[in-house]
Amino acid sequence: MRYLTSEQIYSRRWATLAVLVLSLLVIVVDTSIVNVALPTLVRQLHASTASLQWVTDAYTLAMAGLLLSLGTLGDRIGRHRTLAGGLVVFGLGSALAAMSGTATELIVSRVVMGAGAAAIMPSTLSILTNVFTVPAERAKAIAMWSAVSGLGVAIGPTLGGWLLEHFGWGSIFTVNLPIVAVALVAGRLFVPPSKNPQPKAADPVGVALSMAGVVAAVYAIIEAPSSGWLSARTLGIAAAGVVLLTTWVLFELRSSHPMVDLRLFRNARFSAASFSVTMVFLALFGWLFLFTQQLQFVLGYDTLQAGVRALPFAFTIGAVSQPAARMAARVGTKAVVTAGLASMALGFGLMAGSTAHTTYPFLLVASIVIAAGMGLAMAPATESIMGALPREQAGVGSAVNDTTRSLGGALGVAVIGSVAASVFNTHIQPALAHVPAPFAAQAKSSVGAAVTIGQRAPAAIGHVLVDAARQAFITGSDQAMVVAVAAALLGAVVAALFLPSRATSTGLVVNGRVVSEIGTANGAELGAIEVAEVA
Repeated sequence: MRYLTSEQIYSRRWATLAVLVLSLLVIVVDTSIVNVALPTLVRQLHASTASLQWVTDAYTLAMAGLLLSLGTLGDRIGRHRTLAGGLVVFGLGSALAAMSGTATELIVSRVVMGAGAAAIMPSTLSILTNVFTVPAERAKAIAMWSAVSGLGVAIGPTLGGWLLEHFGWGSIFTVNLPIVAVALVAGRLFVPPSKNPQPKAADPVGVALSMAGVVAAVYAIIEAPSSGWLSARTLGIAAAGVVLLTTWVLFELRSSHPMVDLRLFRNARFSAASFSVTMVFLALFGWLFLFTQQLQFVLGYDTLQAGVRALPFAFTIGAVSQPAARMAARVGTKAVVTAGLASMALGFGLMAGSTAHTTYPFLLVASIVIAAGMGLAMAPATESIMGALPREQAGVGSAVNDTTRSLGGALGVAVIGSVAASVFNTHIQPALAHVPAPFAAQAKSSVGAAVTIGQRAPAAIGHVLVDAARQAFITGSDQAMVVAVAAALLGAVVAALFLPSRATSTGLVVNGRVVSEIGTANGAELGAIEVAEVA
């Protein structure tokens, strides 16, 4: 075990941050890098729309289901240990994903990757909170963390497009391995040990109930287009999910050592910011799932061309994130987060007006508006979540913050993807009248399958099928974007009504720097943050 003084930790803080954001970057990129490969997976693995949703959601669901328990584990055994262990598991999952021969194997591998990411993500933010003890520096570090989080989502399609253009589809996963190796070595050198001196006991029942409930709910949504939204199967699985999640809430409220203290959500600063983050990622991931397919199947770009056209989105998030943190300090968190979500809603509304003949410049403007809104909302909302908890609960606070992101993303792909799939299935039916039954069934599974079959069919049938598939996909996407608009607007309303403008704080200064902070939001004590020797 390494013993470091507070001075040593403080002097290495920026090197520590570099390791943390590198570890964060590799797992966040994987939430979106697979999106640009979806058309390739349709051709190589014959994946249906439901399979594509599971390839995307298996990762985020595993992450969402395990974040809270692994965040708590980090508080108990050491966040540096869970960070290193998570990197190893994530690397193993990446290697397995690259070697997958079927969609099912890829989905299972993505679960392993998600488990590793669930250990990495809360560790990065909780270590950051412990290392950066000066409030102004901590806000800047969290803004950088949030910027990298947003950039990772944004550059994923671009990186994936380049890799797919030059290598096989497995390269989007093998690229993780050297990054993981660098992060492990650098982490050993620069990441200080830290843990909660009074950790709480494990909560295996809470973990099992929450995971089962979330998976059941998402499974019902993803499979609804094929099973029927009002079928007994869909309604039964959805009802089981609701019952499990309700049982989880009741169990957590009565437990002496809950995986997450639900009473934390009485703090308006914590709960409103958490909800806002959930809505950001619900809308964003649902849109990305459809947007990358639109660029390739409707506009006809190859993987690299599609990836490059996502770069302005990444640049905009990076350009806005840092000024957003400074703006929140001047005008208040409420105004900045609300404006950010409202901007995202406007961008999704523009997307909802696209047609099969809409060109890239229009989509570029809409995506930049979305990116600007995300850049505005994320850093202030993350700072609100982490600032609402005492330092010893950094792991739990980080895990809650990360869970809202992952759960929002998983629900976004499930809900928005399923709405689009249902509309697509309905609108492509007339074009399948003269298509042989086996091929018609495949064409209904996804726009990629329909376009591929149409391009190989005789011209008289093929052109009609391709045009119908593209039009049906855009119709479904436009209607699904209404869900994204509603989610972003709901997040904006909640932020405007319940998110405090700012937290008041007082600091204790020793040797010229702030070493403790007591903050309040709406009269609730946020706790003390102190510089201390950690082991």
